[in-house]
Amino acid sequence: MVMSKPVACSRMYNLSPRIRGLWDALFALASSQSGIELEIIAHAAPAPLSELWARPDLGAVFMCGYPFSRMPEAARPPVLAAPVSSEAWSLDQPLYASHILVASTGPVNAVADLAAAHWGWTVRDSQSGYHAARSYLAGRFAGTMKQITTVGPLLNPSGIVAALKDGRIDAGAIDAYAFQLLSMHEHDAIDGLRILTTTEPLPAPLLVAAQTLPVDITTALKQSLVTLHETPEGAAALERLGLRRFSAVAPSAYDILPQRADDADRRLGIPW
Repeated sequence: MVMSKPVACSRMYNLSPRIRGLWDALFALASSQSGIELEIIAHAAPAPLSELWARPDLGAVFMCGYPFSRMPEAARPPVLAAPVSSEAWSLDQPLYASHILVASTGPVNAVADLAAAHWGWTVRDSQSGYHAARSYLAGRFAGTMKQITTVGPLLNPSGIVAALKDGRIDAGAIDAYAFQLLSMHEHDAIDGLRILTTTEPLPAPLLVAAQTLPVDITTALKQSLVTLHETPEGAAALERLGLRRFSAVAPSAYDILPQRADDADRRLGIPW
């Protein structure tokens, strides 16, 4: 039987054709250095991410930590590595945060205004685009917010940005690393928006493989990713994506995410 090539996909961070091209180049380099031939795919929006994560041929695919953490341990895909951003909010660790964005000329001028803001959210199983915002609000306005108006699902960071620009929402949270990529390569996309505040760092989205992938292939891909920064070509590919390196991570690091989400739901007391 001929085995299909394992797939690589940066869908979570495919923010533009240019950015996707940089990811494709990085995956091609990791493929070459590992000796594992990867099929690099887009799985472009609006195709559901859940369909991507359910594929039996995952080789190196970005997965949000929140749905990963909600899976039974025995069902979780093998973890390869997580990215370490060059931005200060990463603390030089495989962490990320969410930026709460507002329009520069919009009605929200201070954190206090967020309690009455018209919010946008991406999807309910997103840490960065949904749960991070709710945890932030619960920490500051628990027990004082009686109702809130929201728009969603807006699917991804680009949906939040578009809704802010056309005035459908006053505030929205997006993955801080996604914002970094837009700042580096698609700055026009975020013109007219500003970061009001940033949530605390939490475990970053991770690259995963399929459980059905042979262990030797998984091991080779993981080793290639976590050593990519040690070669001139790898360091350059990472730098173009605003990354210092990929780091090995423990699956248990993500167990904090459901706890935080459930706590925010209880303290906030307002459904979206």
